[in-house]
Amino acid sequence: MKVEKESLESELTELRARYVPRGITSAHPLVADRAKGSELWDVNGRRFVDFAGGIGVMNVGHAHPHVMEAVRAQLERATHTSFQVVMYESYLRLAERLCEVAPLEGPTKAIFFSTGAEAVENAVKIARAFTGRPAVISFQGSFHGRTLLTLSLTGSVSPYKQNFGPYATEIYQSPFPYEYRGWNTERALASLESLFDSEVSPTRVAAVIIEPVLGEGGFVPAPPDFLRRLRELTARHGILLIADEIQSGFGRTGKFFAIEHSGVQPDLVTVAKSLAAGFPLSGVVGRAEVMDAPEPGGLGGTYGGNPVACAAGLAVMDVMRDEKLPERAVRIGSVLEERMQSWAAEHDLVGDVRVVGAMAGMELVRDRETKEPADKETARVLAVAREKGLILLRAGTHHNVIRTLMPLTIPDEQLHEGLDILGSALAEVGASRK
Repeated sequence: MKVEKESLESELTELRARYVPRGITSAHPLVADRAKGSELWDVNGRRFVDFAGGIGVMNVGHAHPHVMEAVRAQLERATHTSFQVVMYESYLRLAERLCEVAPLEGPTKAIFFSTGAEAVENAVKIARAFTGRPAVISFQGSFHGRTLLTLSLTGSVSPYKQNFGPYATEIYQSPFPYEYRGWNTERALASLESLFDSEVSPTRVAAVIIEPVLGEGGFVPAPPDFLRRLRELTARHGILLIADEIQSGFGRTGKFFAIEHSGVQPDLVTVAKSLAAGFPLSGVVGRAEVMDAPEPGGLGGTYGGNPVACAAGLAVMDVMRDEKLPERAVRIGSVLEERMQSWAAEHDLVGDVRVVGAMAGMELVRDRETKEPADKETARVLAVAREKGLILLRAGTHHNVIRTLMPLTIPDEQLHEGLDILGSALAEVGASRK
């Protein structure tokens, strides 16, 4: 049986090499067979604790019974009609639920798409339609997607941008307040003001888009004071504020949306990933007057807001509420911070620890004085952890941040099991450097 399983893995790996382009990478050389809760099994039957969650998609866990029940029920009714042809209940009910939890005051509206990049693209379209202005400002280190516009907004070159230009015009970038790398609130705001003086007048800017916690950029939280002052600055110039909550939303940071930690109310919020527990669904929710700016027919997409995905989204909203997952994220975060700080005290390899709820990043450096990124060592930690039974992801513009995206439903014993493996892998890699 073991030989047969290994033969299947070899066959599937060969298919990937032969038929799938090298441009799409896989963080781990594994072929998944099934997943449940916070566990995943490969085709060889090996079990792994999952701290990746499909890149932050499985906040409610793999195959949550309530989600699966809702999906099965919708499959029996209709799998696709296109909302642009005829409406259906799951889309409308989910729009209502999303508007109810959005960190906005007053009337709100929501629209659904399929991917996070689509959500960002459409948020920009809505902002431009509302303001009549062309320019958009994003931040260095950000990640907003892989389409032409969202790649233009993305503030990291490697590996995303490559030779894919020329990029969209009227996109400007400013430093993110990344305190460990020398960019505090004052310096980041001063740079943004300088951008207005030297590159683009604020009267031409439709929106500023920001991740309240950088995702692919290294799990760097924007200081609450920075977000508050950014909100004041955008309001003063009539600029819309878009919160990209695609990775940080749905309870990951201990609030439903990460921007809630600052008390700031954006104009538009983009969502995806854990919105529908693995089913392709994204959305934009925002102030009704802003959302209504585009004329009829200006927004849409054939598959946007698929009824099965929307049914999954409704079930996710139930699970988030009934199982109190934001509160669970806070408890997970306290465990993560304690363990990561203890590792920082033990290993010089750990340069910085950043924890907001269950969204924790541990930045590895070769030298704490120079803060030289330890990218190869980070890759080695991931590989050693995998061999011990833990799936992890890294992040950061230098690929040297270990990030945590475990399901928020993870049982305590699996949480500690995963952290024990991570600690062991970190110690092993750290010892090999001496």
